[in-house]
Amino acid sequence: MSGKASSSQSSIGLSGSGALSHVYIPYLPLRCSVAGSRGLFYDDGNKLLLSPTSDQVFCWKTVPFDPVVTPTSDSISEGPILSIRYSLDAKFIAVQRSDHEIQFWDRGSGETFSQRCRSESESILGFFWTDCPMCDVVFVKTSGLDLFAYNSESRSLQLVETRKLHVSWYVYTHESRLVLLASGMQCKIFNGFQLSSAGIIRLPKFEMAMAKSEANNKPVLAAEDIFIATIYGRIYCLQVDRIAMLLHSYRFYRDVVVQQGSLPIYSSKVAVSVVDNVLLVHQVDAKVVILYDIFADSRAPISAPLPLLFRGFPRSNSSSLRPNREDTESSEVNVMSDHEAIVYGDDWSFLVPDLICDVVNQLLWKIHLDLEAISASSSEVPSVLEFLQRRKLEANKAKQLCLSIARTVILERRPVSTVSRAIDVLVSSYSHSVKTGTYIKGIKSGKTSPSIVPQTSGPRSSADVSASRVCAVGKSIKHESAAGVDSESPNRFLNISDSDSEDIASFEPPRTTSNNVQLFDGKLARGKLTGAETSGGEVRSSSLRSGNSPLDANVLEQQESQPTSPVISSDEMYSFVFAPVEEEMIGEPSYLVAIIVEFLRSERYAELGQFVLNKILEPSREVAMQLLESGRQHSLTRKLGLDMLRQLSLHHDYVLLLVQDGYYLEALRYARKYKVSTVRASLFLESAFTSNDLQHLAAVLRFFSDFIPGFRDTSDHDTYYRILNERNSSIAA
Repeated sequence: MSGKASSSQSSIGLSGSGALSHVYIPYLPLRCSVAGSRGLFYDDGNKLLLSPTSDQVFCWKTVPFDPVVTPTSDSISEGPILSIRYSLDAKFIAVQRSDHEIQFWDRGSGETFSQRCRSESESILGFFWTDCPMCDVVFVKTSGLDLFAYNSESRSLQLVETRKLHVSWYVYTHESRLVLLASGMQCKIFNGFQLSSAGIIRLPKFEMAMAKSEANNKPVLAAEDIFIATIYGRIYCLQVDRIAMLLHSYRFYRDVVVQQGSLPIYSSKVAVSVVDNVLLVHQVDAKVVILYDIFADSRAPISAPLPLLFRGFPRSNSSSLRPNREDTESSEVNVMSDHEAIVYGDDWSFLVPDLICDVVNQLLWKIHLDLEAISASSSEVPSVLEFLQRRKLEANKAKQLCLSIARTVILERRPVSTVSRAIDVLVSSYSHSVKTGTYIKGIKSGKTSPSIVPQTSGPRSSADVSASRVCAVGKSIKHESAAGVDSESPNRFLNISDSDSEDIASFEPPRTTSNNVQLFDGKLARGKLTGAETSGGEVRSSSLRSGNSPLDANVLEQQESQPTSPVISSDEMYSFVFAPVEEEMIGEPSYLVAIIVEFLRSERYAELGQFVLNKILEPSREVAMQLLESGRQHSLTRKLGLDMLRQLSLHHDYVLLLVQDGYYLEALRYARKYKVSTVRASLFLESAFTSNDLQHLAAVLRFFSDFIPGFRDTSDHDTYYRILNERNSSIAA
């Protein structure tokens, strides 16, 4: 679980206050107050919030989020509770009693058994249940990992395998099925394992970046500094570097871990949430949140930092605003008091992916995006539409905003080229959804409650369970080692894809788990995938082939059921965009006609793309040249032709056309990679010279001088060498 929030406190912004925010927390919260509670724990696999007492454990479903959900309860025996979580099939409850013992309850028979450390010199840092074929539960100890399987005959755990490692602390999310084990004096050396239904994958050991302080002291990395986030099916690790004031980002590949850039932070205390695949970086001390949409690996924020606000909360003296619901226990339960109405309070814990737990007031909040405010904050219409088309949790709202934006840019008589780019976004999104089948079905998620609906399988099941310690009342989050232990966070099966396509949002056909949960496997962009260590069977997936691919997670646990998609069909464009604006643009037919022509051209591209993809148009040089000719006025259609040449390995034609289109550096890289020597060097040099970029011209000239034998003796070399000298002399003068 993520680190605690700042000690400084600020009053909330109420609905109607005029305060601007892109992220908000709505009224009501889920109240989880229980007399005699020993603290709160988050069972991220089952998405349950747990509150144990001396002889019971109460649990609330958090998905779908319902503030008035009724808790269920189970009986447990009295004793200390360091951690508690249900098995993946909800048949067992496991309670960590000490650093050396975990106790198990069979919910059906009521029988109990315990598992202790084999050596007093090692300690249990935590544990989690898994759907890995070879084991049911994993103990994380200071000496490594112990993998256990449940034996129904002996009604006990059997040790399957031990992974010997030194461990200071660990982080785990069921969402990614990934556990990271920290070691070393600075706790910055990591071993990683993915335990999923496909088996075990061991990641290569890697070291995280940490800046040195001015006094040359070596800072120690803490569990609160590490976040595992699943975004668009990709698994990221985010690491806080407080000395450099950066949030480093890492991607996990099977044979390498790659740092993929850094984001600036403006607070010594940082927390991370993910809402509808949007990364939220909470700058706790600064009391603002920054949003990133890293779909295209962009490191630019969506908008300027803004506060996180509460919305719709009646104050304790505003009895007229109290909701009139029969199932609310009392008006006191539903009215916010001043001490509860605090943003980034001391006792806030951020739960993966989009929940906040106020452990002192025993409240659970759900974070929401304000799509309307986000879309209104940018004037870059194509970018806003792309962002909205990727939203799934509030698909209908995103769709209505897209339609409204499309109407507005036409009514405002924006340049035809601007409107054309906006239309291309909508048509491309619709075409892609038809190709993947998501437009018809929508993105739906199954929701089951393992604690309420018994499963027919054994402890090894595809229902998620893993629990995180939220906090004991009045205490900070416990870390069970000298360096501390990060409580486990929700985590999911990491799927492997080696798609070399740049379309990182594509989906495989849905698969169905034993709980009838549809899994959509995200095909993601490049990454090397060789030499993986597997255990208990090789990782297998419909998208696993011999290529470059990162570890990815199934797009599994959407917070809300979405029967629709934000994409817009042709009929909807005519009915809700062109028809309404036509009535308001009487007397100006030429502009509207130009817009409709652009729409038809974009639609034609989408149809052509389908023909090419499905090989209704058999790839050939002739077809490629026709697409290139037809695409003189439409870049996307021209790109179809270029891609076909590349697919057919017609390297000479591909390089030549790239140079002619002005992409001489890309053409040069491609020519070197595929050893294309049939395109004259003069064409590259002429294109670079036309661009008026002396650095590029010098780079092209140096390339041919270094790699083409005898080029220094040619007239082309002499001509452009002289041009460079003359230009440089004139600049110096």
